Amino acid sequence: MCRHLAYLGPPVNMRSLLYDPPHSLVRQSWAPRDMRGGGTVNADGFGVGWYPGDGDGRDPTPVRYRRAGPIWSDPTLPELAAVTTSGAVLAAVRSGTVGMPVQESAAAPFAEGRWLFSHNGVVRGWPDSVVGPAGGLPVRDLLTLDAPTDSALLWALVRHRLRAGASPTGAVTATVREVAAAAPGSRLNLLLTDGVSVVASVWGHALSVRADDGTALLASEPLDDAPGWREVPDRRWVRAGPDGVHVGELD
Repeated sequence: MCRHLAYLGPPVNMRSLLYDPPHSLVRQSWAPRDMRGGGTVNADGFGVGWYPGDGDGRDPTPVRYRRAGPIWSDPTLPELAAVTTSGAVLAAVRSGTVGMPVQESAAAPFAEGRWLFSHNGVVRGWPDSVVGPAGGLPVRDLLTLDAPTDSALLWALVRHRLRAGASPTGAVTATVREVAAAAPGSRLNLLLTDGVSVVASVWGHALSVRADDGTALLASEPLDDAPGWREVPDRRWVRAGPDGVHVGELD
């Protein structure tokens, strides 16, 4: 399994999300509290995506920094995080499923236009179980997957729905339901953001939310022991944005 987070709110220094908390994303990469039977460390790559600028001047096109190695071994990210601020961030550390490649293009966040996407979990029975859902994609999308992995296919399915006009919540929930039906037992915790709002699914793995004063932080595990964190029940979707945090059922 992987670990991921999404932040929306007033611009913050990225070091305060990735390094400074006592149970930061970097710490979760080697000392996760809850992997639910899926690995012990998250050393198969990482990525950070953020939207430059702040307020009304925020750039709608995100910037990404991804690598194939462990986040704790990267010499550049600490310096980059220390000098970068953003009001919208999506970051992830990866624990690759056995048999799937360890390469930079397999690390979240995946991106197109204004969108950033991440997956925490696994598609059971890959790849045979999802031949049906994959068959609904344009051939070009299949030929240009970021990587031959379950996460990259999930991104292609969500992206296809977004291109067809689905809302972010609709694209995420429809994809989770379709893949869960085709591949029972899958863990399908997704994150999708355009820098203005973020949509998450909770299906088979943990997600916690902290929201206050116009700030929303969604993470696989709380970054600290401060009050305000609440765990989202399984089989729920979460949407956070300017209108607050909303939770609905996925079943």
